[in-house]
Amino acid sequence: MRTGIGYDIHKFEVNAELSLRLGGIDIHEARRLLGHSDGDALIHAVIDAILGAAGAGDIGSHFPSDDPSTEGIDSRELLRRVQRLVAADGFSIVNIDATVIAETPRLGDYLGLMCESLATALGIQKNQVNVKATTNEQVGSLGSGDAIAVMAVASLMETVE
Repeated sequence: MRTGIGYDIHKFEVNAELSLRLGGIDIHEARRLLGHSDGDALIHAVIDAILGAAGAGDIGSHFPSDDPSTEGIDSRELLRRVQRLVAADGFSIVNIDATVIAETPRLGDYLGLMCESLATALGIQKNQVNVKATTNEQVGSLGSGDAIAVMAVASLMETVE
């Protein structure tokens, strides 16, 4: 069994009209996060956790922010690519656990959909994915609602051939 940790933080775009994308789910009552791809901080943290568990670097080494081919890309596609990469390296995903830290928007109604979206992209069961949400108690840039951060843990098992 191998375990990896991922972390990501993105600021909200100042004049964004697009909806927030988090865990592959569109949340229309919130501004978009600033990012090279779709700014999905949840998926980016999960990617880093999976890559860390596999000993395969980090998201920036696989998908650099100056790569025009990933500009604006749906982060679920990046997640699928990472799943294929670690599978080719002899690993299967046992579980994912993530915590989203955000003052706004309130995420309770979306957590199940996020779990389902992540599980689908990874080709695993929904009960292998857990997403929680908390606030930063109005402390710092997260607490003032300027950004969203995510911590994620992934457990992988070496596949037997």
